[in-house]
Amino acid sequence: MTSLEKPEIGTTTVRYRMPSVHPEGRKFAVIAGAIALLFFWVLDWDWLGWISVGLTLWVCAFFRDPIRTTPKGEGLIVSPADGMVTMIADVPAPRELIGADGLGETDTFIRVSIFMSVFDVHINRAPIAGMIRKVAYIPGKFLNADLDKASEDNERQHILVEAQDGTRIGFTQIAGLVARRIVPWVKPGDIVTVGQRVGLIRFGSRVDVYLPQGTAPKVVLGQRMIAGETIVAKLGENVAAEGVSQ
Repeated sequence: MTSLEKPEIGTTTVRYRMPSVHPEGRKFAVIAGAIALLFFWVLDWDWLGWISVGLTLWVCAFFRDPIRTTPKGEGLIVSPADGMVTMIADVPAPRELIGADGLGETDTFIRVSIFMSVFDVHINRAPIAGMIRKVAYIPGKFLNADLDKASEDNERQHILVEAQDGTRIGFTQIAGLVARRIVPWVKPGDIVTVGQRVGLIRFGSRVDVYLPQGTAPKVVLGQRMIAGETIVAKLGENVAAEGVSQ
């Protein structure tokens, strides 16, 4: 293409698609709907019936599973979760993720914490493409996931992904104050693509991403994240993003 030529731009448009309800949540929606019918038709308690209808709609919204468009590019690390960036800190990696079979012996990593409220999509996605090297579940407490100590005290699950070039990215699903179950959809040895669904956390929680040394976050505190779409960082780029709340 010469300097006078213009790149071709496609004319295809994209229409909005109503998110489906993930199978993991359909049973909860059916239960809530059945309770609503019970209140309306059997007990004749309309006010409780309408409350149950609202609960049914909320359950469907909570377990919504929207289609995401994942950006392509060398070295991109995308967000594994919807939510807000509430912490960016230089911290040691969890002991379950250190060592030769983990993230290595590096002293500290930049941890980007994404808080998911009960209104966010709770399906988590792979931040990079590669092989699942480790899935480590640790039982624990159910403190507010927005607290820093939740990364060490709460029920959590660590997942380690290794790219074809040997780069390893670890991320942690953390149960929160309301969350009571972390549901994995992958196991060691599985091959995942970037942005692929890997699990969910029910009812409010947090996901931590550990960036390798020499890689700075391209997101800022307070930024809204979209799982499988928002670029958290680019491997080897050590210039952190800056932003302003407004």
